[in-house]
Amino acid sequence: MNFSSEHPKIVVVGSCSLDLILYTDKIPCSNETVMATYSENFFGGKGANQAVGTARLGANVHFVGCVGIDPLGQQIMRNLVNENVNVGFVYETDQEATGIAYVTSCNGDFSVVVDSAANKKVTLKQIDDVERYIYSSSLILLQLEIPIQVIEYTVKKAKNLGKMIGLYASPGTKLPEEILDSVDFIIARSNELSVIFGEDKREEILKKYFNKLFVRDETNSTVYFNGNEMKYFRNENESMVYKMGMGDAFTSGFAIALCHKNTIEDCVKFGNLVSSKVSTGKGAQSALPYLKDLI
Repeated sequence: MNFSSEHPKIVVVGSCSLDLILYTDKIPCSNETVMATYSENFFGGKGANQAVGTARLGANVHFVGCVGIDPLGQQIMRNLVNENVNVGFVYETDQEATGIAYVTSCNGDFSVVVDSAANKKVTLKQIDDVERYIYSSSLILLQLEIPIQVIEYTVKKAKNLGKMIGLYASPGTKLPEEILDSVDFIIARSNELSVIFGEDKREEILKKYFNKLFVRDETNSTVYFNGNEMKYFRNENESMVYKMGMGDAFTSGFAIALCHKNTIEDCVKFGNLVSSKVSTGKGAQSALPYLKDLI
């Protein structure tokens, strides 16, 4: 693995929220009530997770997002600042509260319902406002918890500026071909391929997007096609206790390794390593590792 002394410049456009975790003895079925044994709160949102993840791995990060004018929004902003993330383009709205993800967790498995709230208010103007930082950036990172028109606009602007673009295609949503063709790498969950690509023939999809599409599952495994063969890497930790945020952690690690001009295979290995570290702690953000702990 190669890590130069230069700090990558990354612009993350995405969501921020609070993760409210309810721990139970089982995931409730339809029309079923279960009692939680206890609960915890963690900072989350796929965009904020990746902003913190890449910042801890040595990047200079600008985050573009939206919070409500409420105490939770202020807490999220302070946390991002404490994590050395620039929040100059995180705007406040009085039309929605700050987003919350409601999570039911049982023995490592979980179900999530997200109230996007203020995340729905990320605007095209914010992308215009951050344009000069996009221009000077090494990479733009996106996910799918903000309006699709903002994602499309960001991809088009970044592409016109000749910038590298990474997309964590989650939560799974049918994506326009223009986005799929324009981004430089796509990270997707194995159970969401048919939603994202409109078909479920995994091998054919991987071959179409060779060295570009990286498919992951809950065992912290990653598969991709390198143009000649399928490549498969797995870093399942025996002490895995917290699976939320593993995709964001992988994306952060992969992105940083790519910015340092490592091979695709090494980028995948480093992404898996970062993701495995998150799975042994608690909190999609709080358990993210620092670069000094990995090299």
